[in-house]
Amino acid sequence: MAAPPVPLVVNPESTTTRPSAVRGGDGAAASSEEVPEPRPSREGKGSRVNPPPPVEATKRPECALQLVPHSGGDAVHDQCADAFPPNRFPGKDVLVHGKRFDALQVGANVLWEIKTDRFDGYSAFLKEQVSKKQVVELQRERDLARSCGYDFAVGVSSAEHRATLLELDVDLKIVVTGC
Repeated sequence: MAAPPVPLVVNPESTTTRPSAVRGGDGAAASSEEVPEPRPSREGKGSRVNPPPPVEATKRPECALQLVPHSGGDAVHDQCADAFPPNRFPGKDVLVHGKRFDALQVGANVLWEIKTDRFDGYSAFLKEQVSKKQVVELQRERDLARSCGYDFAVGVSSAEHRATLLELDVDLKIVVTGC
């Protein structure tokens, strides 16, 4: 029997984080109507990482957390979304306020968007176009997350992608995932 995944709490303020390996889910199924308990923490046997629910989630129906399967179509993206920060619900996206987020961080109320573009290989023109479009989308997603009491972070594949996005919005929390 394989050991359960070890939670890795990512600080979105840091610039680079690399997992020792991309881990899959623990095999537990979750329907979109129910929210499974978070994975066990390393703090002690039987203890659970269980941060308080976002304040707005209990007051506003659109802020209720719903689990949905990953969109599919990109296995690398889905594995990265489960490994970073890591995802509290492996194999699932989190639907909040009508938006599918790639992950809800273990041990924190942080919604994540993961970008696995091979940004460094783009032409200068394409880098500029992609960055401008992504920043507008990320700002909208950050606002939705915050309106429901969550923090928001972005994972990108490279330091160049991170730097380019931060030139357009220094207030985004962006981590280099390496995947």
